[in-house]
Amino acid sequence: MSIHVALHHVTHYQYDRFVALDPQVVRLRPAPHCRSNIISYSLQVEPAEHFINWQQDPFSNYLGRLVFPKKTQELKITVDLVVEMSVYNPFDFFLTPSAETYPFRYTDSLETELAPYLVRERLTPLFKKYFESINLSSMRTIDFLVQINQRLSNDIRYLIRMEPGVQSPEQTLAKASGSCRDSAWLMVQLLRHCGLAARFVSGYLIQLTPDVKSLDGPSGTEVDFTDLHAWCEVYLPGAGWIGLDPTSGLLAGEGHIPLACTPQPSSAAPIEGSVEKCEVEFRHSMSVSRIHESPRVTKPYDDTTWGAILDLGETVDKKLTEGDVRLTMGGEPTFVAASDRDAPEWNTDALGPTKRGFATELVHKLRAEYGDGGFLHFGQGKWYPGEQLPRWALSIFWRTDGKSIWKNPALFAEESKPQNYTAKDAELFTITLSRKLGLRSDFITPGYEDVWYYLWRERRLPVNVDPFDSQLDDEMERIRLRRVFSQKLDSVVGYVLPLQPQSHHMMLGTSWTTGPWFFRDERMYLIPGDSPMGYRLPLDSLPWVSKTDFPYLIEQDPFAPRHPLPDTAPLRRQTAPFTTQAKTQAKEQEHLSDKEDRSPRHQESAHWLTRTALCVEARDPMRANGAQAEKEFGGQSGVLYVFMPPLAQLEDYLDLLHAVEETAAELSFQIVLEGYPPPRDARLKMLQVTPDPGVIEVNIHPAHSWKEIVEHTEFLYQAAFETRLTAEKFMTDGKHTGTGGGNHVVIGGATPADSPFLRRPELLASLLLYWHNHPSLSYLFSGMFIGPTSQAPRVDEARNDQLYELEIAIREMKSNRSKYGANMPPWLVDRTLRNILTDVTGNTHRSEFCIDKLYSPDSSTGRLGLLELRAFEMPPHARMSIVQQLLIRALIARFWDTPYSAPATRWGTELHDRFLLPNWVKMDFHDVIEEMRQAGFAFDESWFAPHFEFRFPLIGQVNSMGVSLTLRNALEPWHVMGEEGFAGGTVRYVDSSLERLEVHVTGLNQSRYAVTCNGHALPLQATGTVGEYVAGVRFKAWNPPSSLHPSIGVHAPLTFDIVDTWMKRSLGGCTYYVSHPGGRNYDVFPVNAYEAESRRLARFTQMGHTPGLLLVPPATIEVPASNEFPFTLDLRNG
Repeated sequence: MSIHVALHHVTHYQYDRFVALDPQVVRLRPAPHCRSNIISYSLQVEPAEHFINWQQDPFSNYLGRLVFPKKTQELKITVDLVVEMSVYNPFDFFLTPSAETYPFRYTDSLETELAPYLVRERLTPLFKKYFESINLSSMRTIDFLVQINQRLSNDIRYLIRMEPGVQSPEQTLAKASGSCRDSAWLMVQLLRHCGLAARFVSGYLIQLTPDVKSLDGPSGTEVDFTDLHAWCEVYLPGAGWIGLDPTSGLLAGEGHIPLACTPQPSSAAPIEGSVEKCEVEFRHSMSVSRIHESPRVTKPYDDTTWGAILDLGETVDKKLTEGDVRLTMGGEPTFVAASDRDAPEWNTDALGPTKRGFATELVHKLRAEYGDGGFLHFGQGKWYPGEQLPRWALSIFWRTDGKSIWKNPALFAEESKPQNYTAKDAELFTITLSRKLGLRSDFITPGYEDVWYYLWRERRLPVNVDPFDSQLDDEMERIRLRRVFSQKLDSVVGYVLPLQPQSHHMMLGTSWTTGPWFFRDERMYLIPGDSPMGYRLPLDSLPWVSKTDFPYLIEQDPFAPRHPLPDTAPLRRQTAPFTTQAKTQAKEQEHLSDKEDRSPRHQESAHWLTRTALCVEARDPMRANGAQAEKEFGGQSGVLYVFMPPLAQLEDYLDLLHAVEETAAELSFQIVLEGYPPPRDARLKMLQVTPDPGVIEVNIHPAHSWKEIVEHTEFLYQAAFETRLTAEKFMTDGKHTGTGGGNHVVIGGATPADSPFLRRPELLASLLLYWHNHPSLSYLFSGMFIGPTSQAPRVDEARNDQLYELEIAIREMKSNRSKYGANMPPWLVDRTLRNILTDVTGNTHRSEFCIDKLYSPDSSTGRLGLLELRAFEMPPHARMSIVQQLLIRALIARFWDTPYSAPATRWGTELHDRFLLPNWVKMDFHDVIEEMRQAGFAFDESWFAPHFEFRFPLIGQVNSMGVSLTLRNALEPWHVMGEEGFAGGTVRYVDSSLERLEVHVTGLNQSRYAVTCNGHALPLQATGTVGEYVAGVRFKAWNPPSSLHPSIGVHAPLTFDIVDTWMKRSLGGCTYYVSHPGGRNYDVFPVNAYEAESRRLARFTQMGHTPGLLLVPPATIEVPASNEFPFTLDLRNG
């Protein structure tokens, strides 16, 4: 991610006559302790006839002494330097134990050495007053320094002051303003009076425009700029000199390039020297320009490149339109919170105290953009074994034709805002709704918590506790008991309106029926639990009905034609409540009730009873976030929830929705819709936000064109950013992981009949074969969890027999295609591949190519004609995601007319050897791009350089004797280990203790040199370019309690040597540390990409080769390689 910038600084003096110059001292060379890497430096002096002598002053600063033998009419000094702007963490230092807390004292010997930096000026009135106002109480030293630095930044207004010299601290405080050098000198004196050694620093300040603007607070400079600057440094035992910039209130970073560090400002002047008396014209210019920018995820493309990408997208779209492909693309991008990254809800837990709040805010932004006129629905999502609560699903539904479903979005309640609705409000809402629907209200039934269950549960408690503090191990049970007994057992939870559609008329809407519910008890007792009331109805206690009479919910065939939806609300609710139509319907309902409101006789099938219902309850929204959230934040709000019943016809659902909105409007109630979503229908679009372990997942609605893909993706990333969600997540050591939740790409058609995979099954076969033959497509875009037991394994990962079966299936597909032609049954496409595209356990949802929703026999939601690519990890930038989608669209366009028919390659162990190394992934992907170019799609390989850097970040480089050695992170499969006992069952962990690096070497004489890692010669393999070789190193980076080989210790740090086998010495090398080389143990994850990069950079040093004569390994040409994994050195083998 490094950026190389060139700084150009010109200082020009022009005299009115020829004058003699005394020796001039120039302090414009970066100081020896500069932490930023200075790549090149140039000092040019005019007149050209001069002598220069480089030396170091008493404080080790570089200075150039210039002597001019002749008189001159001008003096021009030009500095040009190139610096690498790699991020480092200014807080990355240790303190000796005695200096960790301020105040502290230096040791006598150290105080003697620091004597020049401890000299204090006398206390003047204002300075004394300011000094006495500083908090000198005991605190952490770093907190004390940050506090005084920020205070000075706030108290002293920055201004540009052209006068020479430095103001005294008294003058600066009197004016409450000053230049950077004035603030720096004031800071130096304050620190010295606090007993700390401090020095004045002059240097260059480089500030670059940030790629990402901040949501709140300053975003930094609008343009790249540089200037001469001044700050100070304080000496801390154990850390050395630490830079503080009182102008900005920050610590000195990579943009602070020190030129001179001295006890007094006078000896830090950039140019110093005398000249004969004369008139002088002074000119000064400074500029900074970017000369190299590594591909980086915060700004992957410049405007020119992005324009070319957009143009190719239009070309691909034209090709798809000409071929009548009818392709739609959606997906499941995931996000994490930008703050509190260590919280369980952003790492392992699906639910948490803040996740639903973030999701709700994001949903409202998405509804404003896409679902105008649509409605919000807060339903139930997945519920996996071991999870305490079902997950929620926040959905937006809106009509495809753009017409309104819900008129007044102000009627939707925001769960984050406290509400005060009660059961009385729920009763009023239910009664009013029944009137809107033309139904009798005497069948509305209140629901209660099960008295008998909770009394029995109370009796089972230990004698020395009570239900309000039960001390039970089950946290959910503890909270539930406290809630139920706090609200009293006879309190009404909510109200139920039995409801089912009877008939539907295009103009008049749906005719609804209701009826009584009969129970053995005098009340309707809900099933104990924490879910919404509608999921806890005691439906099994309703009168028995035979299987032949049961009113099964029959979903519509996805291939069945659909009529246009009505434009407005049903006519019967647009007129007065007591029109002829309403009266007739009420009489029919009353007559029907007279006939069928009776209780069934013994063993009689009660086929006439209504068995679906709408529920209304006032509930604390914190209950959906888990026990911990309810315990800490619950009881502060009562939101009114309307639980929608399951309905088979979309028209019925929308009719009921109109009545609900009219009721809320009449009562001026704000509500939350929950329960069952509307039936899947192509006339309705859906966008959904759900929780997943550690992430928030957005099920984005399908895009029909390239333009829509670009708009949808960029808006989603921006909306997530404004919600303080991000696609960036890091491991503790700074390694970029994406979000960990994936970015599954869903492709298909607007309806199953439009699906390109059901219309041309050979397209699906082509993608399967092409992906298999090019492993780079699997690994360049994947997450960290890969391998046979991952969430999205390749067909051939540890299952060569499955590849054999896949070849048979593809042959059968071609045979059936020739047999049926364009009328090949869609179920046949699905069943041909359903039992092959699975993981090792047979799970069809855990496969790289997931056909769960292609044409599954299970339900209509499985017969959508969709293919899900599950191996894609979440790219940190929207445009990186768009380029991925462009590649998929181009492949579909290519294979639509010309199916791919190459034989499937048997990769064997190469898959987890060669193709886990970035060099071979890049070479394979180069072939993919070249083939796409030949097919007429002008892809550029550089478009995927950000993906490459994201997936295989650079660790470091070292050069020695013409040999260049580069280290990059490589891939390592995580294997699932055996089951272990856990409360309530068993769990399985993955072994993440192994890591893999790629060693890439150029300029190597294989007959003379060898590269070793911790003394072991690497099996370097030639790449096809002379002198270029690659190998992988597999090593144990951590030693967790549960791992594959617990007796094998950690191999880090890794020392790499370039060994000259003739001279029996190491020519040079480098060291890679898995953790901080100083022993710093990070307690939290990096807060952003800058801190992550600084942690990565801190773990690599361009030194540390093995000293002395070596026990010479064989030269590269003679190093034996493993028969199974010839490209990898596994340090576990000794």
